[in-house]
Amino acid sequence: MIDLHTHTTASDGTDSPTELINKALSAGIQTLAITDHDSTSGWNEAISALRPPMSLVLGAEISTLTLNGVSVHILGLLFDGQDRDLQAMLSDSRDTRIPRMRKMIELLAADGIPITMEDVIAVTPPGATVGRPHLADALVNKEVIASRDEAFIDLLHNGSKYYVTHAAPTPEDAISQIRKAGGVAVIAHPFASRRGEIISTTTFSSLVAAGLNGIEINHRDHSQIEREQLTEIADELHLIKTGSSDYHGNGKLNALGENLTDPIQWERLESLANERRVVSK
Repeated sequence: MIDLHTHTTASDGTDSPTELINKALSAGIQTLAITDHDSTSGWNEAISALRPPMSLVLGAEISTLTLNGVSVHILGLLFDGQDRDLQAMLSDSRDTRIPRMRKMIELLAADGIPITMEDVIAVTPPGATVGRPHLADALVNKEVIASRDEAFIDLLHNGSKYYVTHAAPTPEDAISQIRKAGGVAVIAHPFASRRGEIISTTTFSSLVAAGLNGIEINHRDHSQIEREQLTEIADELHLIKTGSSDYHGNGKLNALGENLTDPIQWERLESLANERRVVSK
C-alpha cells in the first residue's frame, strides 16, 4: 500500500509525525509520503519514528497561484531537503500566511463571527505552518461550526467571501524548483471543484513544460468522471498517475490508504528523482 500525500502537526494535520507513522504502520501502509504544507520541519521526527517494513518518502505540498489567481497545490517528493532555493521558496510562502490569516479573521469578524488571531494561534501546534484548517479548528472551539469539513463547506472554501489568497509562486516556478532540487513533482487534486475554482485542461501543457511528472488522480475530492478525465490527460501527456489519501487526522474524513498509488506507477515516479532518497530502516 502506497500513500503519497499526508499531513502532520508540522502544518495543518492533527497527528505528530510519530503518530502518523504509527497509524500508517497499523493501517498496513508500506510506503508513506509526508507532505506538509510549505514545510519540511516534520521530516526528522518522521525519520526517527520510522520502523520496518515501512519506507518513508519525504516531501512537501507547495501552495501556488496561477497568473489568473487559481490556487494549485504541487506535491514535491524526493527532493534535496538542503536545497537553499527550494527552502527559500517554502519559507516565503509560510511568511505570507500570517497577514492572510489576519485578513480572513477580519472578514469573519465583520459579519459577526466571533474569532480572533489569538483563537487561531491557540489551536496551531508550535512551529506549524498556519492555515485554514487551524482557523476551522478555532471556529469549532467557538462552536460556530461542528467540524473542519463543515467549515470548508460553508465558510472557508476558495469561493467564499472570507477566502483570501496569499503571495505564492506560480505552479510552473514551484515545479521547476522541485526538479532543480532533484525531486519529482505531482499536481495534487487538480479537478477538486468542491474546493473552488480549478485549472483548465489546457493548463497541463505549461506544467509539463516546467517539468511536471505526475497527476494525483485518485483523491476523495475527485468524482469518477473527473478521475476518468484526468486519466485521459495523464495518458495523453505521458504523466504518472498517483492516488493518495491527503490525510490530515481528526476533523477531516480522509482516511489513511483510502486512495493509493499503483506500485508500478510509484516505481516510475521514484526513478525520475536524481537520487534514491526513499528512507528505510
